[in-house]
Amino acid sequence: MPELDPFTDALDGPVYVVTAASGGERDGCLAGFVSQCSIDPPRFTVWLSVANRTYRVACEAEHLTVHLLHHDDRALADLFGGETGDQVDKFARVAWRQGEGGSPVLGEVSVWFTGRIEGRIEGGDHVGFLLAPAVVCPPIEDPLPPLLRYRELHGLEPGHPA
Repeated sequence: MPELDPFTDALDGPVYVVTAASGGERDGCLAGFVSQCSIDPPRFTVWLSVANRTYRVACEAEHLTVHLLHHDDRALADLFGGETGDQVDKFARVAWRQGEGGSPVLGEVSVWFTGRIEGRIEGGDHVGFLLAPAVVCPPIEDPLPPLLRYRELHGLEPGHPA
């Protein structure tokens, strides 16, 4: 099978923190495989690594919250991407509140939405969660501050292998 790295290395998309809650547990992780996938009806897909604790929590959840990170949110990216919920309660280190379906909403992030999980898509070492918007917090700043991009995370050691 041909390597895709020459193509994907050219990409520099925004990064997100995705949070979930179910069965009295909550978790969140840094995600880069995230995209709008339908205009009508509006749908979004978040791909979570099957090795990730957030994935295990999300499998039983009804909603996920997708937080769009700005350039100044590097500390959140380090926490949610560099630590694993298997060892650390990430939410003990940040302001958050319970949102739709119990999904955690991070207090420091100004642009986010919570989506109802409508389906799951197997994709190898990641599973896609198809989301229908339930609650949307639109940008309040105009223009939107610069987004935190994948390339800016150079040197971030993931909390676990993908």
